[in-house]
Amino acid sequence: MKVTFCSYNERNHVAGPDAWIQRLLPALRSRGIESELLLITGSPADECPTISWAHENAFACSSIFWPKYTEDGVRWFLQRVRESRPDVFVASLTVPAHYAGRWIRAAGIPTVGVMHSDEPYYHGLIDEFVCGRSAFQLSGLVCVSEFLEQEVLKRQPNGVVIRRIPCGTPVPNRFSTFNGGRLRLAYVGRLVEEQKRISEVTRALCRVVREVPNIEAAIYGDGPDRANVEAILRQEGTGWPIRLEGRVPSEEIQEHLLRCHALVLLSDYEGLPVALMEAMACGVVPICLRIRSGVTELVDDGVTGLLVDDRGDGFVSAVRRLASQPESWQRLSEAARHKVCRDYSNDACAARWEELFLELKSRVGATCLPKVPAWLRLPPLHPDLAVRDFRPPRWHRLVFDKTRDAAWGVKQKIIGVLR
Repeated sequence: MKVTFCSYNERNHVAGPDAWIQRLLPALRSRGIESELLLITGSPADECPTISWAHENAFACSSIFWPKYTEDGVRWFLQRVRESRPDVFVASLTVPAHYAGRWIRAAGIPTVGVMHSDEPYYHGLIDEFVCGRSAFQLSGLVCVSEFLEQEVLKRQPNGVVIRRIPCGTPVPNRFSTFNGGRLRLAYVGRLVEEQKRISEVTRALCRVVREVPNIEAAIYGDGPDRANVEAILRQEGTGWPIRLEGRVPSEEIQEHLLRCHALVLLSDYEGLPVALMEAMACGVVPICLRIRSGVTELVDDGVTGLLVDDRGDGFVSAVRRLASQPESWQRLSEAARHKVCRDYSNDACAARWEELFLELKSRVGATCLPKVPAWLRLPPLHPDLAVRDFRPPRWHRLVFDKTRDAAWGVKQKIIGVLR
């Protein structure tokens, strides 16, 4: 079986979906499923880490620099699928790939979307490609958490196979240990204000290393708001045990986590955080903000980690409690690791993907090459997709419509003459 995965990548891009791809594809290969990558990029291809990873690991990979208009991206995806002829098409992250799914599914190739997070963009994808026009509906949708799955099922989608499959994580043979002394905190993720609230997280870490004895902190990641982090560290962290480590390749992050004791995740919203699973697999205890999505599926307060209600006093109090109670840390660490090993390992998640692919393939008959329409008529722009869905300006659309209508009129005259 051959599967095409679509995604987005750019220079220094650090995000859960990147780690997901880099872990799922080798696990599928071990099951006899070969994969290729089709990527929209925001940087030159040689600067995109996922492209470098694909080449290093012998996965076929094609990329296009961000197309000017969504219609251009749709045609590019359709041309690539005509060349590679996959058995299943996974349109993760990219709007043009989802729209291309209309013609790919019509050719007998199942199409799959992935809901990675609880944010407006992904809810827009559900509106358009799960609950929207039947012609553009996906064959299947994977939700990475139970919360996201239930949010989709509430809308009673018709004709789309809905499955919950977490991203999955490697489970190292070693695990973190803490017998008192210095407690090491880690933040792992994108350095962005939206969702991650990275400035507030950085200030919280600066405060806790100042106020709680024997605490140190490290920030792993990169992103557009890195300068904010660096400025806060200069102002509030100078002389204290807190540092910015920068981007670490996904295959190396657990080596760093094994030297830590607690993972800090204080986001506004999540899907099912990959960094959280990575840390728990190492026996690192999570300290997370209590939010409605993703986190509480993994963190049972006082059992597999600690949940806090704010990034201020509540967070500082949780760190202080964990640092002063090594026996509690040990209990939480063991429970966290056990939960991830049982339900969220790479192998377990790859097996569920394989089951989905086989189920979707069993529902279709013969396949053919998808058509690449000369004229693309897409549904109106959905406001929640506008950040990644770029349409021609209105004058361009008017010219397009007039040209199409004129061509249709000429065609009808020719048919009349021939008759």
